[in-house]
Amino acid sequence: MDFKTATALRRLRLVSAPEAVSFLLLLVCSVLKRTTDFNAVPVMGMVHGVLFILYLVFWLDAWKRAQWDRKTAAIYFVLSVLPTGGFFAERKLKREAEASVIAARARREGVVNA
Repeated sequence: MDFKTATALRRLRLVSAPEAVSFLLLLVCSVLKRTTDFNAVPVMGMVHGVLFILYLVFWLDAWKRAQWDRKTAAIYFVLSVLPTGGFFAERKLKREAEASVIAARARREGVVNA
């Protein structure tokens, strides 16, 4: 894996958890808006919208650079629209990055033809 691909995956990983948190907070704010006088939906909506757009931009970049198949790209997209999906995406991306680092080291040392 080259440096730009690793960076694209890292960016996607770093934005996935905050995007999931903002989605959950937006849901809580929506409930509070209907049950109390507290209305933070406009603010949380904007925060979540910005993080969601960043996730989509980073997702497209990672899809292009990592050359995912359509199934893998679809999984990461579906995880972005589920309330806790960003947490699962972050874990999955972390495992993928660790596996690619191990494979790169093995290739460099000539241990495996990976």
